[in-house]
Amino acid sequence: MAIASVNPATGETLKTFEAIGPEELENRLAAAHATFRTYRTSAFSERSRLLKRAASLLEEDQEDIARTMTSEMGKPLVAARAEAAKCVKAMRWYADHAEELLADEHPSDADVKDSGASGVTVRYRPLGVVLAVMPWNFPLWQVVRFAAPALMAGNTGLLKHASNVPQTALYLGDLFHRAGFPDGCFQTLLVGAGAIEGVLRDPRVAAATLTGSEPAGRSVAAIAGDEVKKTVLELGGSDPYVVMPSADVDRAARVAVTARVQNNGQSCIAAKRFIIHEDVHDTFAERFTARMEALSVGDPMDESTDVGPLATEQGRADLEELVDDAVRRGAQVLCGAGRSGDRPAGWYYLPTVLTGITPEMRIHHEEAFGPVATVYRVSGLDEAVSVANDSPFGLSSNVWTRDAGDMERFVQDMEAGGIFFNGMTASHPAMPFGGAKRSGYGRELSDHGIKEFCNITTVWTAA
Repeated sequence: MAIASVNPATGETLKTFEAIGPEELENRLAAAHATFRTYRTSAFSERSRLLKRAASLLEEDQEDIARTMTSEMGKPLVAARAEAAKCVKAMRWYADHAEELLADEHPSDADVKDSGASGVTVRYRPLGVVLAVMPWNFPLWQVVRFAAPALMAGNTGLLKHASNVPQTALYLGDLFHRAGFPDGCFQTLLVGAGAIEGVLRDPRVAAATLTGSEPAGRSVAAIAGDEVKKTVLELGGSDPYVVMPSADVDRAARVAVTARVQNNGQSCIAAKRFIIHEDVHDTFAERFTARMEALSVGDPMDESTDVGPLATEQGRADLEELVDDAVRRGAQVLCGAGRSGDRPAGWYYLPTVLTGITPEMRIHHEEAFGPVATVYRVSGLDEAVSVANDSPFGLSSNVWTRDAGDMERFVQDMEAGGIFFNGMTASHPAMPFGGAKRSGYGRELSDHGIKEFCNITTVWTAA
């Protein structure tokens, strides 16, 4: 089976790789399991040293790996550099904080005295080999935000990356090897999707984490559930972006553009549904649409490009279907809604703003994975909350208001894993990240993320 790296800006096949065979896959599983037996006993100081070395190497490689990411999945080069820098920051954060985050806990003697114990300790021990099934949209960051905490906790990792970013996948395996991590500690599995079930069912694999589509998450969760193995899932998102009358409307409109088209609009935490109070709707819609229409669409290697191509031809076709369905059912196009006319090659789609959205339209309930925004007019706080929650997803959310009462209402009622006031959603190593409803379960990053793949062990000693 051949795995191809294709440039989405041109449609050109850059490189092809042969998937590893059953014998090599077995060797890598065996190595991951054998290495775990010794790596789990290593000191935090040693793991920290290795992870900081990996961070330094990535920092040195920043320009090269940024160009690789851009050539494989089309994100603007400026954004690719920023992604690499973010990974360096996360590696160093976990290298510095993991020992503290996983320190033994000791319930007070007064709380446990009736258990008959002379002392109780809660210890965080690594689970074992963790399979990571990762997507193409942030091909470096999605992996590092799993790998940094998992390796610092004493686990070993197997990476099944998206098949359209094989060069980035291979780079990651090489990065941890060059940093000095033991052989088998972190390995890239260049295999097709059909191999995932066998790896996940292997008794040497203890758990899995997946970032990706809802169907992929359902599949991995079902297999892991059948095997009674721990999973963390970060799936789709159709994040609301609410603007209330007390907001700074001009700033909200400016930030909204970045929030929608970051990563060419291909981000689970990108704002997608813009829910605007009627008092400020027209002003917001006019300013937002003008800025979306003014974005530069072009070669992602060009420093001046705002929006590059979509990562795959199928992804563009899926987005076109959503927009076409909405327009057929009565949605109004404020800008865009088509392929870039001056880009005959590549999988480009114009930044698009739609309004007049109704529940009968697919785009009301489905995730638009590309630079397409839907704008809603609402009459008040109750309707804003209702429309925001009228989605099968609940990853994150953005709310623009200066009113303390509004803020409290959204914190209380918003069905999402994050609520960002007066700014756009972002991930940070010190903040837990994850969603509700069909956006998945479990958390990445922060202390919550590193503890997801630990055996939380109670140690009880008799009085």
